[in-house]
Amino acid sequence: MKCQSARDCIVLLNYGELPDELAGVLEQHLTGCEDCREELESFQRFEERLATLPVLDPSPNLLAQSRMRLDDALDMIPPHGFLTQLRTNFFRWVGNVQSAPALATLLVGVGFLSGNFLHRYQVMNAPKPSSQAVVTINHPADGVIANVTSIQRTPNSELVQVNYNRLVPESMEGSLDSPEIRNLLLVGTRAAATDGVRMNSVSLLTSECKAGHECQPTADGKGIRHALMVSLRYDPDAGVRMKALEGLQQYVGQDQHVRDAVLEAVMHDSDAQVRQTAIAVLEPVQSDSSVRQVLRTVATQDANPFIRTASFNALQSSADIQ
Repeated sequence: MKCQSARDCIVLLNYGELPDELAGVLEQHLTGCEDCREELESFQRFEERLATLPVLDPSPNLLAQSRMRLDDALDMIPPHGFLTQLRTNFFRWVGNVQSAPALATLLVGVGFLSGNFLHRYQVMNAPKPSSQAVVTINHPADGVIANVTSIQRTPNSELVQVNYNRLVPESMEGSLDSPEIRNLLLVGTRAAATDGVRMNSVSLLTSECKAGHECQPTADGKGIRHALMVSLRYDPDAGVRMKALEGLQQYVGQDQHVRDAVLEAVMHDSDAQVRQTAIAVLEPVQSDSSVRQVLRTVATQDANPFIRTASFNALQSSADIQ
């Protein structure tokens, strides 16, 4: 073994990751190489000195900001294509089947029986046609002229041809459970024409979350819960942010992303009423160390005396419970 390889193995040895087959080779090398022995001893002395230093916990604010940046960075990663995922899963499955022929036979039998049972279950429990599931889209014949694309006049005449584009408004009517209506409500939270439309969109999505309908986090980050967190962070209307808090309240104890969004509202929201409501929403998780640290910071350093008092009272109530 050369010295460079031995030094790499020394690092793995100190972190407990050195393979067994290299341990004996490294020991033989250290017996005859004084430089590598000194390298090992210096590394051990460094670890001993490092162990005497106190371990500092990062601040809750840094953790919350880091989680939000990580979520944004993960959202920017393009998902793998369907064909790539299918190819990877196929070869992994083929490898498992080749290593266990008896398991392959068992899987084929179970798959046949399960498919037959599932087909019968779906036929028996297929939803009956309902008038609430019908989505109606209206296409008015007239609309506002958006722009003029070209104008052509016939020579030596009064005839003029004008080409233009028209904005045609549309409307859709259907049940809240229909994907089309739900997608339009999600668009309404970020691309509404007025504040009132955004408020209506967030209110309806909040009612869906409170009723437990399709409010689970999604892999693509485009579900109802994610839309409410975006409204809480970025919507300019305080009433909309307050309504988003109402929809997220029941998930603050189980979803760390929701908790981070509420903590951010406590620290940075421009409306005092929204901040007080966010402090009240954190009541089920006030025993959490990051929540208590944020409440202590706000109770001692915030410029608003009402917010300081609300944070202090929340800390006192959690202390009484403990």
